[in-house]
Amino acid sequence: MNQQQPQGKQLSENMMPNMSHGGHELLDAHEVIGGMIGLLDQYKMYDQHIQDPELKDILGRQYNFMTTLYNIVLESLQTGQEPSTSTYIYNMTQSNDVMYGLTPGQPKKPVQSVNELSDGGLSGYMMGQVKGLASSMTMAALEITNPVLRRVVSDSVPNLIEMGYEIFLYQNKHGYYQVPQLSQQDMTTILQSYTQAQQNPLN
Repeated sequence: MNQQQPQGKQLSENMMPNMSHGGHELLDAHEVIGGMIGLLDQYKMYDQHIQDPELKDILGRQYNFMTTLYNIVLESLQTGQEPSTSTYIYNMTQSNDVMYGLTPGQPKKPVQSVNELSDGGLSGYMMGQVKGLASSMTMAALEITNPVLRRVVSDSVPNLIEMGYEIFLYQNKHGYYQVPQLSQQDMTTILQSYTQAQQNPLN
């Protein structure tokens, strides 16, 4: 016996894949795609000011990766089906070594001219773009109803995290992003503030 659908409602299985999107989801997707365009446009501007070949290489690899990802997200949104190109993992080239500690340096202030832009500042702008997009994609993935678009967006978040970590490692190595530590006593106190939980099933 077929059950009638409530008036004004429709199951996704009875819809065209490209129409299987909720209203809130489309607005979130609009924000994500706008953020991706913003990152790509900003990277294009940064390219002409970066001096360090190492940072220019990072920028180029991330730009190429994000261009491909933009096309994948857009295709998934517009078709509601598996994209013709699959998502893949972004592989950074930096080592995982982090330098801890603080070294005094010159106080920072806003630049008065584009001629004052530095690799330290530009790498910081890159970091801001990546972190902002990672946050908006995470929030969007939790709201998206279309299963294909949800998977594509959610699978992209770890790649943006990796990109942000790559930029951080570059900044840290060159002294642009210093990492202070707590005293050994305070660190030990925090590390020992927790203990393992017992596995007691609820059912």
